[in-house]
Amino acid sequence: MNQEIKSNDELDVRVLVPIERHKKLVALFGGLPAGESFIFINDHDPIPLYYEFKSIYGDVVGWEYLNRGGREWKVKVTRTETSLARELKGIATLLDLRKADKNTWKQIVFHRYGMMEEGTTMELISKGDPVEIREIFREKFKGQHTWTYKKEVPDEHIIHITKEVKSGLGDDGFSVVNEFDIRPYPPTERHEMFYKAFADIKPGEAFEFVNDHDPKPLYYQMEAESKEPFRWEYLQKGPEIWKVRVIKVNTGS
Repeated sequence: MNQEIKSNDELDVRVLVPIERHKKLVALFGGLPAGESFIFINDHDPIPLYYEFKSIYGDVVGWEYLNRGGREWKVKVTRTETSLARELKGIATLLDLRKADKNTWKQIVFHRYGMMEEGTTMELISKGDPVEIREIFREKFKGQHTWTYKKEVPDEHIIHITKEVKSGLGDDGFSVVNEFDIRPYPPTERHEMFYKAFADIKPGEAFEFVNDHDPKPLYYQMEAESKEPFRWEYLQKGPEIWKVRVIKVNTGS
């Protein structure tokens, strides 16, 4: 979807794929004068973006929910003071976990990591070693990322996580056992259909589904919560039809 966000009082970023939403909103906040605001509409809770703003621009972010839930989350963002942005040299994004509630760490890290392009790097900053995050990466993204400690001192750990370029699905193979179209159903039923389809397949099997927008929020949720490894492959990317194949990975491969 290549539509541009219109410059008006409410920016509907749902017309953009998730990574483009982040890029545009981060840049928009960077150019926002102190005391000024903008309102944007998203199709899921954009709280990870709040922490990305704070990590890059500092504690100058006013964040007010005007609407919560469904496919219309509306947020008013205010720049409370001027500040200097952190330089993103050699990295795609920065998440300072010291500025986030620890209960949100998994959500914001894996949500943002899921949007990263292959070959790009995320910088994490934390007061101590984020062991739980590291173990999830080892378990779910073995061979798909590199985790490098750039700095380890009391009260400050700086880690670079690079998403490796994938060569494909590998030699483990899979078989597609289910195909369905979720477009005719309301959002809550779509989620139920998706999770039921995933629960019904065995390791080494896959299903394919069709949607009317990029279903990446489902991917982020699965990435953060699923105890079973999976792979997500786009077969068609919009603008009207999005088709995705989901493979339950055979852990014995």
